[in-house]
Amino acid sequence: QVQLVESGGGLAQPGGSLRLSCAASGFTFSHHDMAWFRQAPGREREFVAHISWDWDTTHYADSVKGRFTISRNNSETTVFLQMDKLKPEDTALYYCGKRKDFAPTFNAIRDYEYWGQGTQVTVSS
Repeated sequence: QVQLVESGGGLAQPGGSLRLSCAASGFTFSHHDMAWFRQAPGREREFVAHISWDWDTTHYADSVKGRFTISRNNSETTVFLQMDKLKPEDTALYYCGKRKDFAPTFNAIRDYEYWGQGTQVTVSS
């Protein structure tokens, strides 16, 4: 069955960095777009970054553009999120998701399936 396992979260100071990983299994990883979403307490889950199956295309939420970088290693079936210049408002539970086949958008929650359990990122001094 499909499994997505996020890791790499933790406590970081404002301006610091963290690198999240999402290990995927149970499907042909190299054939599917992937994305990161996040959910802060009391808020809805929101799009963070997307990467196409062949790494040809990436998209970012305006709030993280220029600070976060999404990447993937198809041979290791893992997607990464490098987070630099962290801000307190980046504090959230971060999830990776597998994009549905023929999904019309890259940033709508409804166009993704098979979420992991999430990894907590806390940015605080």
